[in-house]
Parts: sequence; C-alpha cells; structure tokens
Amino acid sequence: MKKSVEEDVFIPLYPKSTVEDKSSLRSKFQERRFWSAVKLLSNVVLWDGIVQEDKVRDLGLSKLLNRYLLLNILNTPPGPDNIEKCKKVVACLPERWFQDLRGGSTLPELLNFSQHLLQ
Repeated sequence: MKKSVEEDVFIPLYPKSTVEDKSSLRSKFQERRFWSAVKLLSNVVLWDGIVQEDKVRDLGLSKLLNRYLLLNILNTPPGPDNIEKCKKVVACLPERWFQDLRGGSTLPELLNFSQHLLQ
C-alpha cells in the first residue's frame, strides 16, 4: 500500500484556466487521476482494523488525502463538483475514527480538509 501511495499516485495541477473547460484533455486527465486516488483511499482505509490504525491513517490521510487529494479539491471551483469530491472523500472515512472525538473537534490529519468544508 505504501508503495502504491508513494509511487503510483499522480494528480497533475494545471492552471485553473486550463481545467475550467471540462471537455479539455487536461481536465479529463486530472479528473481521472483524482478519482483513481479516491478509489485508492477507499481501499487503504478498508485495511483499518487489520493493519495498525496509525499506519492506515498515515497512508490514507497524511499521505494520500493531504498530499494529493486536498490540493485538487482546493483548486476545484466552489460548486457541485467540489461538493461531490468532498462527499466521496468523507464516505471513505471509517466512522469508528470519530467515535471518541468531542463535539467540534476532528482528527489532526483532517484539520485542513475540515477547514475547507467549513468554508
């Protein structure tokens, strides 16, 4: 899993003007790479409970979400596409990670993502 996250994930960042046209090849490629990384995130967190939780959280949240997915989400204009991306990421996260949190708090690895959701 670590090798896949570190070596196989690639989401190019293009200027907004380049990807605003959803029919452009760059935009389509960037979107395919994003959704591929979301699928990898969902597969990584499936190992929660089998592999040590800190390892799964490090790979899934620190490396995959914060290093790759969040950059793409932040560069996606506000609107339905951005909401859909955020919903899919949230759907990947195991509920059990949030059971012992107090109201209004989140996992340290999700701080930047949470701030984006609040905006």
